[in-house]
Amino acid sequence: MNGIRIATLIAAVVGTGLVAGLFYAYAISVMPALRQTDDRVVLDVMQRINVVIINPWFLIAFIGTIGFTGLAALLHLGSEYRAVLLWIGIGLALNVFAFAVTIALNVPLNNLLDAAGDVNSIADPAALRAEYESPWVRWNVLRAVLHTAAFTVLCGALFVAGIRHAQHG
Repeated sequence: MNGIRIATLIAAVVGTGLVAGLFYAYAISVMPALRQTDDRVVLDVMQRINVVIINPWFLIAFIGTIGFTGLAALLHLGSEYRAVLLWIGIGLALNVFAFAVTIALNVPLNNLLDAAGDVNSIADPAALRAEYESPWVRWNVLRAVLHTAAFTVLCGALFVAGIRHAQHG
């Protein structure tokens, strides 16, 4: 059973790290690069990204930030795992908050962009870009920070679990 506990915690750490890294990459490279392009390019590229990112690899990691972390928490219930559970609980709360930011703030902006249709038929691409880009970047930075904090805390949980295992077998 200890192997399953650790494997689930590792899955939570890896999934959270991948998602944190993805949002970090947007924050430091994708969005700054797009900021230097014209309105239609930004809208077109983001529409395309919003389609291709919905794939099994992304969804496993993104949903896994909550699923694997929640399962790790359940598997660490009990007084003998209290120290590990505390770290996992904090990581889970951070992942849930970051997930909520994505669902409540970034996804509606992506839907707004999608609803605009083909970029060549948008009457005022500058206005749509102004409505979309700045808030999307702001919320993306927040979710990157939250997932990075969750990743760090979950690494702490893995460390504490390792110490506990070494002490108690």
